[in-house]
Amino acid sequence: MFRENLANTSTFEPMFFHALLRFLHIIFFASWFGTILASLFLLKALESKLTSPDDHNTEYSAFLQRFLKLETKVADVAVIGVIISGIMLAALFHGWTIQVFVKSALIVLQIVLTISYIMRSVRSISYPCSKSEYGNWYRLFGISLIMFFLVLVVTFFLL
Repeated sequence: MFRENLANTSTFEPMFFHALLRFLHIIFFASWFGTILASLFLLKALESKLTSPDDHNTEYSAFLQRFLKLETKVADVAVIGVIISGIMLAALFHGWTIQVFVKSALIVLQIVLTISYIMRSVRSISYPCSKSEYGNWYRLFGISLIMFFLVLVVTFFLL
């Protein structure tokens, strides 16, 4: 079968391109998810340092800000990669079905919920802060992880 496909490039190339696009789509989605988990773990590790009146709060706060800037760059590339590869998969191979629109809507909803919660509740945190105020970080990651769960459940089990 492989030799026949190799000889007939008209069927081999589209299959290869589809597999490559799917691979990239999954890698971008996993990278996006990984940045969220990495941030959650770092914030959990820094919680005691950023909620106690310690002399090193400014160092830990600066470290957190630097990490979040780098994490945001990686997450932005991953999100853009998910969107572009998803559009290419839909346009070239799967078509614009209801499943594609549902997945797209869930991803857009995740982005909107995350950004709006950051603007409303996380941006204003200054360190040291109270544990309840620091809990806004955990609520943000709760939103993100729930949305990732919904996207995966809908993608693999409901559509």
